[in-house]
Amino acid sequence: MSTPTRPLPLAGVLRLGRPSDIWFKPALSVVAAVAPPNLALLALGRLDLAMYTMAGSLCALYGHNRPYPARARMLAGVILGMVAGLALALTTASLTTNAVVLVTVGALLAAVQKALCDATRVGPPGNVVLTFISSASLFAPQTPGQVPGHVALALATGAWAWLVGMAPGLLRPHGPERRATAHALDATAAYAATRGTADGHAKARAAAAAAVQAAWQSLLATGARTDRTRRALEHLVVRAEVALAAPADADPAPLRGWARALRGTGRVPRVAGADDELLGLDAELAAPHRPLWHRLGPLTPLAARTALGCALAGYASLALGVGRPYWALVTAASLYQANVTLTWSRGVQRVVGNVLGVLVFAAVVPLAHLHPVALVLCCLAFNFGAEALISRNYWLGSVCVTPMALLVTEFARAQDAGQLITERVVDTLVGALVGFGTAVVVTNRRAGDRIEHALAAVERAREQAARLLAEPQPAPRALETARRTLAAALAELRATADAASGEWWQRALPQERVVLAEQSGHRTLAATVRRQGPHTWDGARTTEDVRP
Repeated sequence: MSTPTRPLPLAGVLRLGRPSDIWFKPALSVVAAVAPPNLALLALGRLDLAMYTMAGSLCALYGHNRPYPARARMLAGVILGMVAGLALALTTASLTTNAVVLVTVGALLAAVQKALCDATRVGPPGNVVLTFISSASLFAPQTPGQVPGHVALALATGAWAWLVGMAPGLLRPHGPERRATAHALDATAAYAATRGTADGHAKARAAAAAAVQAAWQSLLATGARTDRTRRALEHLVVRAEVALAAPADADPAPLRGWARALRGTGRVPRVAGADDELLGLDAELAAPHRPLWHRLGPLTPLAARTALGCALAGYASLALGVGRPYWALVTAASLYQANVTLTWSRGVQRVVGNVLGVLVFAAVVPLAHLHPVALVLCCLAFNFGAEALISRNYWLGSVCVTPMALLVTEFARAQDAGQLITERVVDTLVGALVGFGTAVVVTNRRAGDRIEHALAAVERAREQAARLLAEPQPAPRALETARRTLAAALAELRATADAASGEWWQRALPQERVVLAEQSGHRTLAATVRRQGPHTWDGARTTEDVRP
């Protein structure tokens, strides 16, 4: 039995949310990374090279939620990936001017970038910036002798972007871990306030479980726990886990108090607790990571959608005679989310944002044409605005991204604004329509298989915890490891079920089994918490404060 279609949402797609807690960090970072190279090129009279320097500078957008040791590695990987894509694109552009070949290469690059970014969980802005740079570079006039110099510019500005991304760690070295822990405490406080039975408790529980899992991933990203501050944060996440497992026994007030303390610049509260609470982390730290190719396997349908959708969008743009088919290609690449329903929502947001963005460009372009300095400053302002607004809703950020991208095309030479606007609107519509149509046609039947695997993982973890609970005196390390394994499996099951529920053209999902597995799993979690003994919930009773 299959469920061919599901309703596509319109209500709420354009609704503005709350801005990110750290909206100013990527906004300021991208300005700090882009401004010096662009101003240097302006002084040298070589703004035509700005596309290559921006390739490296835009890497400063990544990693703002990562702990600094992990951020250093991730930023280096993004920079190398960006430079590799740029080098391949420029080399191709230097060898051929056949537009069909260029679009095909761009589509394949976009698919690889999408798969790698999702598999490594790079986070916002994901593959879109990488695809924008590589696709635009494919259509930049190039000779083989110019390629090394242009790639070197991108690598140099990428190194500067790495320094910009790492600089805040000098002042607040545990800032990302503190924010992740505070979010977990707030989310579990909201769930504890429902006592596990009030209206909306299931949604609150899912949000809390995801926040707790994200906090653990942040704390474990560095692979070491010798730091006293990180140890104190781990004890706080354990308190959040306890509230998640037994909401009726938890008091939300201290959870919220700890979260407020973490969001400030003061000391990290150190709650009363034994290091036995952290025994389960040893097993997780020692466990081997899944190889990259294992994580890429489930992403094959998404990669196929991206490759086919981007290629068809680019070919359609060429057939319409549009001069910049890479705009349609990038539009298609930006749509693809975890399922068809989310892809539809992103498509609506993209079209609305781009159409409004070209109107903003039409209003600003006379100012930008006054002087190259005005052009550079306008681009910097839109860079800042895009990152400041995009966390509220993707379409709002696109209102700034679109004029910024159009102004970048003017760095080499002034162009006809009317033609740019027309081509951008046409390519946006073509990319959105063809991209979404491809998402509908290219099915993702693996989504149902992933639910079965997630259900099996939850059942194994629950049975292991139940066996330990049946013992007269289970070993603390084993019980804590089982509890954390079960909590992680339940969070993964909910995320997998949510992603699969938005897919089309697949067999009916085992929703009833998912609900039953979640209910029994959370009952077992509560039993493990009670078996481990009482925990301190009085927010005023802290044994020690740890400096940030």
